[in-house]
Amino acid sequence: MGSLDGKTAAVTGAGQGIGRCEALALSAEGAHVVVNDVQLDGAEAVVAEIRSAGGSAEAHAGDISDWECGRQLIEQAVAHDGEFDILVCNAGIVRDRMIYNMSAGEWDAVMTVHLRGHFVPLRFAAAHWQTRFKATGEAVDGRVITTTSEAGLYGHPGQANYSAAKAGIIGLTLTAARELERFGVTANVISPRGRTPMTESAFGDIRTEGDFDSWDPANVAPWVIWLAGQAAANVNGQVFVVYGGTVSWMSGWQTRDTIEQSATWTQADLQGFAAARLIPGLAATVDPFPQVVPGATAGDRK
Repeated sequence: MGSLDGKTAAVTGAGQGIGRCEALALSAEGAHVVVNDVQLDGAEAVVAEIRSAGGSAEAHAGDISDWECGRQLIEQAVAHDGEFDILVCNAGIVRDRMIYNMSAGEWDAVMTVHLRGHFVPLRFAAAHWQTRFKATGEAVDGRVITTTSEAGLYGHPGQANYSAAKAGIIGLTLTAARELERFGVTANVISPRGRTPMTESAFGDIRTEGDFDSWDPANVAPWVIWLAGQAAANVNGQVFVVYGGTVSWMSGWQTRDTIEQSATWTQADLQGFAAARLIPGLAATVDPFPQVVPGATAGDRK
């Protein structure tokens, strides 16, 4: 008996990398998995792995940013046994370039696959859960798990498009968490680190020394399983960085300091605040731009 027996899940971008590992792990816990990938052979290869291990899965191919593709994915998942339970959004690409050299096409391609590619399946999954809730009045126990990046949390040189899309995914997910909680649906975000074809294309071969490979994408999957399970029913609207044997619970924007007065600010007033509190506060900040991927510097981008 797995922790997700009887559940139906859909994983986008699951033909390789982290999505593949998530699909395999969901199946190992008993879920029926609809494996989406832009390439049919990629989706079918993962389905074959799942079935050879005794699991239940089916393939779905298509560009998940396409409206009809997203509709068909959720409809295919619902058709399995009439209900759909878990959506894991993972599909993504990179088109790295410094801002001053980035083309409109490079911006649009990344924003479309990441941000629209999260919204489209989420839209149809949310409609399914709303319909179920309206029919019975009972919580549907749905799960949404989306994928951001530390580039979206902190910004990253050479990845304005990717960073903006990944930050947008956080906003999208937090909104979904607020809108869907009344139906019994949670929505949370993971920011994974892992060695995948996408990261290798951007940063080269990432390896760790020792017996434990902290960059193995399979390390991300256990936290996804936990978020998808009953134990996480009250975890909603949260962001987690998942890497190796580490899970970090992230905190969003918080007020660092406030100044206020009952008059329009003068430049002298503001300079006084900056000198007394802002500048010293910035000087005390530790590592405002963390280096999250080895070898990823501004010099790596054209």
